Amino acid sequence: MKMQGWMAHCVTKVELSISCDNLLDKDVGSKSDPLCVLLQDVGGNQWSELDRTEKIKNCQNPQFSKKLQIDYYFEKVQKLKFGIYDIDNKSYDLNDDDFLGGAECTLGQIVSSKTVTQPLMLKKGKPAGKGTVTISAEEIKDTRVVSIDVEARNLDKKDFLGKSDPFLEFYKESDGGKWQLVYRSEVIKNNLNPCWRKFSVPLQTFCGGDFNKPMKVHCSDYDSDGSHDLIGIFETNLSQLQKAGGSSPVEFECIHPEKKRKKKSYKNSGIVRVKSCKIETEYSFLDYIMGGCQINFTVGIDFTGSNGDPKSPDSLHYISPNGINEYLTAIWCVGNVVQDYDTDKLFPAFGFGAQVPPDWKVSHEFALNFNPSNPYCQGIQGIVDAYRQALPQIRLYGPTNFSPIINHVARFAAQAAQQHTASQYFVLLIITDGEITDLDQTRQAIVNASKLPMSIIIIGVGSAEFQAMEFLDGDDGVLKSLSGEPAARDIVQFVPFRKFQNAPREALNQSVLAEVPKQLVSYFKMLGLIPMKLPSEKQP
Repeated sequence: MKMQGWMAHCVTKVELSISCDNLLDKDVGSKSDPLCVLLQDVGGNQWSELDRTEKIKNCQNPQFSKKLQIDYYFEKVQKLKFGIYDIDNKSYDLNDDDFLGGAECTLGQIVSSKTVTQPLMLKKGKPAGKGTVTISAEEIKDTRVVSIDVEARNLDKKDFLGKSDPFLEFYKESDGGKWQLVYRSEVIKNNLNPCWRKFSVPLQTFCGGDFNKPMKVHCSDYDSDGSHDLIGIFETNLSQLQKAGGSSPVEFECIHPEKKRKKKSYKNSGIVRVKSCKIETEYSFLDYIMGGCQINFTVGIDFTGSNGDPKSPDSLHYISPNGINEYLTAIWCVGNVVQDYDTDKLFPAFGFGAQVPPDWKVSHEFALNFNPSNPYCQGIQGIVDAYRQALPQIRLYGPTNFSPIINHVARFAAQAAQQHTASQYFVLLIITDGEITDLDQTRQAIVNASKLPMSIIIIGVGSAEFQAMEFLDGDDGVLKSLSGEPAARDIVQFVPFRKFQNAPREALNQSVLAEVPKQLVSYFKMLGLIPMKLPSEKQP
């Protein structure tokens, strides 16, 4: 997809709110723990996951707090599938979780009717009991976010044995007078004076951009069986909340309606204090790119013995009579998209895990063109040519070490980071058959790199089980180094090539590159760096 193409379709962002009713009960002795996953049809009967909500424990009528964002293209039929799963384990993979039903519709249908309720189906023609899913859409026109820091004190004790386990829920009044959940905080265990994590919600999600729109906040005591007890409620609006800041928080009395009705002497069930409430501008990937940020693309290719002898047709490095193999296809696919964002079109390309001439020592970062002082290839075609010329001149060997090439790119990213501007970002593409030897060093290298302007894409070729690669892709939780240091942000995206063998090329591109824009934005946001040049309407 060319940059200009992106600009021409000024894409509308749409935010979907999901709730369900009457879900099936799959858990013995308790209710299901649902989560909703959003998939988009990418052609060739392949569905690609776009996003998923949080999981809600023990709940048959969940209102999910996490909104799902999707780009809306007027000119495309965007087929969507909503899948509801009962999550019973920590793994990110949904294949081992109970399916509670799904619904299919197009984004156009949701956008045109604003709210759609559909019966959940276990499969075609087989309804999932009385289960339904309700999806409502809102166009995001405003890029500002509300950041709120909130605590409470002297909350009522609700638990017989311990103190309460409080959490907050913020609701906005929607058009039909119904209350719509906009944010649910984490639970703080056993604490009547909790201090919640600072949170950010898009201004539009929070109050539709209307500073006087009525809002309602519930403070409740969490129970793992889903029967949460209300501690108290207060009503407010954003213009009230905004008065918080500096040394003057805004305080609200939490009122429990029943207690107030029954007891004349009742005062409140605790005080919620909003310590700060700020409105900030969110910048998008395109804001940074159009503001002059360059993406530097580097390729690392696995030349270890486990790939098989390149002369043999069953080797992953065997070039078929029509001139391709999985390594080449992966380079073309990803390279073609990324090269639009790189002005000089010069890409450093390296191999690792081979014995290289003239002294046949094993190298874990040799220039594909054998010119260490100038490892740059001209365009994607240049990488392909260098790969083809290098293959017959090296001996596949081992071990498979990723950390040298990650550290190599990280050194450049660290230099760029010293400029303290949103001027450069680095993407390292590693193509591998998945056998990794230096897992601990690689974990450390990724944790270090997570503090730098870089992302790593790993494409797994061949038919191995890629457990180590899945582990490095921090989707299951935060990747930690051996010493326990967590990654500052998620920078690894792993994609198994075989999943896309029969799918159209766009499907692989979408899956591989979906994370890079988010990762780039998360880095500059973490450092508080705004785009170097800004369109006038976004000037702070």
